[in-house]
Amino acid sequence: MKRYRAVMKIVETGGFTRASEELGYTQSAVSQMVQSLEEELGTVLFIRSKKGVVLTPDGAELLPYIKNIYHAYRELTEKRKEMEGIQNATIRIGTFASVSCHWLPGLIKTFKEKYPLVSFELYQGDYTAVEQLVKEGSVDFGLINPQAVGDPELKTIPLKKDPMMAVLPLSHPLARHKKILLEELASEPFILLEEGSLSEPMESFREHGIKPNIQYIVHDDYTIMAMIEKGLGVGILSELILNRADYHNLVRETEPPLARTIGVVFKDKKILPVASRQFLEYLTEEYGELGPRA
Repeated sequence: MKRYRAVMKIVETGGFTRASEELGYTQSAVSQMVQSLEEELGTVLFIRSKKGVVLTPDGAELLPYIKNIYHAYRELTEKRKEMEGIQNATIRIGTFASVSCHWLPGLIKTFKEKYPLVSFELYQGDYTAVEQLVKEGSVDFGLINPQAVGDPELKTIPLKKDPMMAVLPLSHPLARHKKILLEELASEPFILLEEGSLSEPMESFREHGIKPNIQYIVHDDYTIMAMIEKGLGVGILSELILNRADYHNLVRETEPPLARTIGVVFKDKKILPVASRQFLEYLTEEYGELGPRA
C-alpha cells in the first residue's frame, strides 16, 4: 500500500521531493515505489518537467482506481482495529475553514478525553471538495451545509444553525444602522466568499430578487475581513468565524436575517469505522439541534 499512498501524495503535493518529505521517506525510495508500480501496471504514471510533476493520460485514468484500492485497504485496516477496540483508530474528517478553526477543535478535545489514543486527520476544502472527499472515500464523513450536497446517494444530518452577519468597514455610512438591509448591501462593492456548490448569501439575494454588486470573489474568510478593514467593500460572513476574528470591522445583523446550516455528510453509518461512527454519534447526540435528514 505504500506505493499507492506515494502516488496519491505526489499528486497532492505536486512533486516527488515534497511527497517524500511528508511521507518520511527519501526521494529515491519514493521514486522506486512509483517505478515498481509503473512496472506492475505496464505504463508511466508521471511526467517530470520544469513546471513540476503531472500525471500522464494513463496516470490520470488510473488514479481513481489507485485511490479506491488504498482507501479500501485503509477501511480493512480500520475494521481490524475495530475488532481490537476504538482506542488506536484514526478518524478522517472533511471540513471547511470556519468549522475546523472555531468549532471542531472543542469537539475533538472532548472526544479525546474519553478516547485519548484516537487520532484525527482533517482535510479542508469548500462544500464541493468536502462532498467529493466523502464520495471517493478519502474521509469517513464531512462537515458541510447539507443543502450543498448534490449526490442523492449520500446521507446528511443537520446539526446546528450558524447566523450569517453583514461585515462593513468601521467608517461605513451604514454603520449607524442596527440591521442592514440586503438591498443596501447589494448596492455596495460586495466581496463574495467562494464556497463551491452553494453560497448562502447568493441564495438569499436570488430569493429576494436582488443582484449584488460583486467586485471580488475570494476563497478565504480572513482575506475578506482584511479587505473590508481596508475599505474595499462589504461582505456577509458566518458568526462562527467572526466571533474569533481580530479585525477592526463592523458586524451587523441582516434584514431579513440569514443563517447557514452546519451538518454532516456520509455514505452509510453502518459501514463507517467504529471510531468514526462513535464520533458521528457523539456529534449528533451532543450538538445536534435540528434532527436527522435522510
